[in-house]
Amino acid sequence: MYQVRKSNQRGKAEHGWLHSNFSFSFADYYDTKHMGFRSLRVINEDYIEGGTGFGTHPHRDMEIISYVVSGGLEHQDSMGNVALIKPDEVQRMSAGSGVQHSERNKIPDEQTHLFQIWIQPSERGGDPGYAQKSFAKELAGNNKVLVVSNDGRDGSLKIKQDADMFISRLKGAENIHHDLRTGRGLWLQIVAGDLTVKIGSESVHLEAGDGLAVTNEPSIQINSLKACEVMIFDLA
Repeated sequence: MYQVRKSNQRGKAEHGWLHSNFSFSFADYYDTKHMGFRSLRVINEDYIEGGTGFGTHPHRDMEIISYVVSGGLEHQDSMGNVALIKPDEVQRMSAGSGVQHSERNKIPDEQTHLFQIWIQPSERGGDPGYAQKSFAKELAGNNKVLVVSNDGRDGSLKIKQDADMFISRLKGAENIHHDLRTGRGLWLQIVAGDLTVKIGSESVHLEAGDGLAVTNEPSIQINSLKACEVMIFDLA
């Protein structure tokens, strides 16, 4: 069983300095049919204009993942972390019992394009935490890379939820399989390009910005004819 979430069906927000697309309900965008998928609560595709960004604001009880597609994002938080997130890098902030942070695009004449992802943790509270890693080497040599997991295996960033996040970059006419264990669900988010997903006997064509929810299927096959990129979330 599957459901397509087309890019142009997402919620939107325009603030001049910020242009956002919401796969699920967020802020002033509320849709009872799109409140999240399993533990995946937020997928926001943001475009932040140069010299602007999010001022200091609080979070709690959420695993927050940032993935920069282009440009850069400066992060500062109440734990004392100051970092620049660049393409090929993934940042994980466990909000735990509470944390404050800010995110800014400090490049005056360049827009930053990123995805911000929120995953609900399996338990509330606890100390907040932070991790960041470049996966440039792994992405250059593999067409599917595990970047987030609940156990930190294969060099991935560890979160407090039984959820795996992969980044897949297909460079041309390629295909990959992803097997699903019984009871798990899959969300695909297309970052760039277009591709076809084979689910059982059916095929679905997806383009940049589209999402796809898959449940009660043993596996999928992703096929591309040209360069494309997709995030894969494998969720309990």
